[in-house]
Amino acid sequence: MSIWSRAVLLVFAPACLALGVTLPLMRFESFYVLKREASLIEIVAALWNGGDAALSVLVALFSIVFPLAKLVLVAGENLAPKRCLASDRIGRLVPHLARWSMMDVFLVAIVIFAAKTSGLTEAFTQPGLWLYAGSSLMVALLHHAPNAAGDNE
Repeated sequence: MSIWSRAVLLVFAPACLALGVTLPLMRFESFYVLKREASLIEIVAALWNGGDAALSVLVALFSIVFPLAKLVLVAGENLAPKRCLASDRIGRLVPHLARWSMMDVFLVAIVIFAAKTSGLTEAFTQPGLWLYAGSSLMVALLHHAPNAAGDNE
């Protein structure tokens, strides 16, 4: 992967993550009259305010903190000189975070599926979900793409 494509991904991945966390993930419509949109931040806040502090912390950890940490580590991996030992250490940490990076995208898909099959509510994906998933994919590309010779030295 060229240095320019890495630079583009390193700029767009955090932007997509930020938008994915703040923009609505899904829209629920009940009886074609009642509409409700929810972003990831709103979901975490609603869980916290509703008395589900433990669940709120878990959702925030797996949906916001882990992807952000993975993004920072992958950026460090791509910006560190190839011969740097820190790059090797970072490279060993990233796969552990990668296991959890798309977890909430799948959870949202399950919620949408459950809402659609209930017959009472229609659920529609919103831009936040696609931006969040796009950020996860960009980070995966940055981590797994081979470095061109000398592109980060």
